[in-house]
Amino acid sequence: MKVNLKKTNLNYKNVLLLRKFITPEGKILPRRLTQVPLHKHKQITNCIKNARIVSFIPFKRMTFY
Repeated sequence: MKVNLKKTNLNYKNVLLLRKFITPEGKILPRRLTQVPLHKHKQITNCIKNARIVSFIPFKRMTFY
């Protein structure tokens, strides 16, 4: 999954971009699956954590069996 991060606005308010790096259960995808550099992955994880604190993204998804 390649995403061009050079032209995108990478902050905690850009929920549509951050959802590409989250599993359906709400976990952050590892770097080996997203294929982004280490410094960008750290920025993405910090943005996801900030978005969770501000309640833009839920901490967990409710899964029904």
